[in-house]
Amino acid sequence: MKNELLAELNAERAARRPVIVVTEVPTGAQRLVKIADFAGDPLAAELDRQLRMGKSGMIEAAGRKLFLTVHAPVARLVVTGAVHISQALAPLARSLDYDVTIVDPRTAFASPERFPDIALIAEWPDAALPPLNIDRYTAFVALTHDPKIDDPALLHALARECFYIGALGSRKTHAKRVERLKAQGASEAALARIHSPIGLAIGAVSPAEIAVAIMAEITAVLRLPREAGHAPAAAVTGTAA
Repeated sequence: MKNELLAELNAERAARRPVIVVTEVPTGAQRLVKIADFAGDPLAAELDRQLRMGKSGMIEAAGRKLFLTVHAPVARLVVTGAVHISQALAPLARSLDYDVTIVDPRTAFASPERFPDIALIAEWPDAALPPLNIDRYTAFVALTHDPKIDDPALLHALARECFYIGALGSRKTHAKRVERLKAQGASEAALARIHSPIGLAIGAVSPAEIAVAIMAEITAVLRLPREAGHAPAAAVTGTAA
């Protein structure tokens, strides 16, 4: 790879922006396609598909063999609420290669004993979340049932355009939550992005089952095509090479 192309690639990766290197197999000629340029690229559909799946691979276009090398940020999961569901959710997300952070000011819950090897921040969301620099490659989940913790965290997640935002609670609970967030300036369009009741409807009852439902819904938003009503391919777990 030429030095100027490598420098551009490293800059995009440092900024947590997805990029794909297109290599023409017979000649070795390479070009770099940034996420902002996907839509206008002749390979738009192929680029979107490979990025969404998070895998590099060989394709054929216009009679040419091309290898698409996918470089995407590692997706993150940020959870407010060091609760029983979080205890099941955190290791499950880790097994799917997410960087996981639990935020809960209640130190009795946010303890290393309850969350071994998981990043814990025992502070209120207004102090804990800004330094995390969460972005559109972050899935955000609110699980405390406490508006003092979840509401400001949800507003922060909406402002940072997290690719997935979910909140625990019944439809009645969520309706009250929506009214509170509206009163704090959240728009109807933004609030419509919150998945609540959280998780796919699989009849989950136990904390472990609810964790599975949540990760299943996050995966659907991450992987399914945009026309299916899910997030753009910009949010892809891992860096394929």
